[in-house]
Amino acid sequence: LISSDLDFLRKIENNTDNWQFGGEKKEYSDNELLDYILNSNTDIKLAKQYRFVIDLNATPIGFVDLFNYVDRSAGVGIILVENYRNRGFAKEALDLLIHYAFKNINLVRLYCNIAKDNFSSIKLFTACGFELVKQEGQLQYFVKLAKK
Repeated sequence: LISSDLDFLRKIENNTDNWQFGGEKKEYSDNELLDYILNSNTDIKLAKQYRFVIDLNATPIGFVDLFNYVDRSAGVGIILVENYRNRGFAKEALDLLIHYAFKNINLVRLYCNIAKDNFSSIKLFTACGFELVKQEGQLQYFVKLAKK
């Protein structure tokens, strides 16, 4: 993230339609978002997260995140602007993130939690090698391990 991402970050984070996909359900001030951007280069071992902008021809179209970093393991989240969904951009971004996580920061486990009725996300994550490990209530839990 860089300071010029503020408007796009605000648009995604403060869109109440997106709150169903994340843990936080609140509107962020510009100061909170700017602080987040300024701290985005902190090592994942300290910040416990990384966020990357998904960019198409210099236009931001989404974010892909690593979060809840603990012991070489992290959660994965991805969101795209609606009119860029189901066009292969999420798969390409997720594949790049997986490669980066395993090869560059030496993670050994990635995971995600997806609502049972979020068929697009289930299809995306399974296409990228995530495997269903359990179901609880309305959530399905998927894991991808680094290859040895």
